[in-house]
Amino acid sequence: MSEPVVRYERRGPVALVTMNRPDYRNAQNSAMTYALDDAFTRAVDDAAVKVIVLGGEGKHFSAGHDIGSPGRDADVRFDRRAVQWWDHTDRTGGDQRFARESEVYLGMCRRWREIPKPMIASVQGACIAGGLMLAWVCDLIVASEDAFFADPVVRMGIPGVEYFAHPWVLGPRAAKEVLFTGERFSAQQAKEWGMVSRIVPREQLEEHVSALAGKIAAMPQFGLALAKKAVNQAEDLMGLRSGMDSVFGLHHFAHAHNAETSQDSLGGQSARSMRDANGEA
Repeated sequence: MSEPVVRYERRGPVALVTMNRPDYRNAQNSAMTYALDDAFTRAVDDAAVKVIVLGGEGKHFSAGHDIGSPGRDADVRFDRRAVQWWDHTDRTGGDQRFARESEVYLGMCRRWREIPKPMIASVQGACIAGGLMLAWVCDLIVASEDAFFADPVVRMGIPGVEYFAHPWVLGPRAAKEVLFTGERFSAQQAKEWGMVSRIVPREQLEEHVSALAGKIAAMPQFGLALAKKAVNQAEDLMGLRSGMDSVFGLHHFAHAHNAETSQDSLGGQSARSMRDANGEA
């Protein structure tokens, strides 16, 4: 039997959710996205779980959305969960793209942000584009010293990934720099901008995250849920949710423009061309 694309393990009050496509730098196909949702739901429903840790197997946390691996499954039908919209697989054009990304990208990430248990992203290596979305839905980000981040999709003519939290997690100036240049930024830079909570040596990442999760798990579960909701509500009052809605429209306008003026909705870019342009290993 093949390995699951997401592994789930519980260690005491901590649920470990691990992306498991290391050969493709944990690129997120739909199978992985829905497997993540299954794992998070399992953790939420388990009263013994007080903290969720999200990590990636292998050298990298996640290279982002799968736009070209052999396991890409954009046309496969899955049970929809995130939004009230029709299935994308029997649609065409902008209708298809909007339906799929509303569910699998923006909608799913919004659901995960509202999980009523603290979530820690344990990040090593690459955390690119859709990988940022997964880290950003978590409440804390602990990064290894070799971690690096980027949202290079402006190279596609698209104004950032679908879960457009950039101005809130980076600040407006840093958000513009990240988007305008498409360049990777280090864990240290991310910490200075306020995006990363802690930086540790690679060999200490698992141990440090485990200790932090244990410390959080000592707090009352309902109190943690309310504290998380309080901060999320404050972010929404700062315009996070409505801002994402407005930028999602621009995102799809960019896809439509690409489809009319270039060979595809991604402006002719591939996973390899994006990686090469940004100097990623």
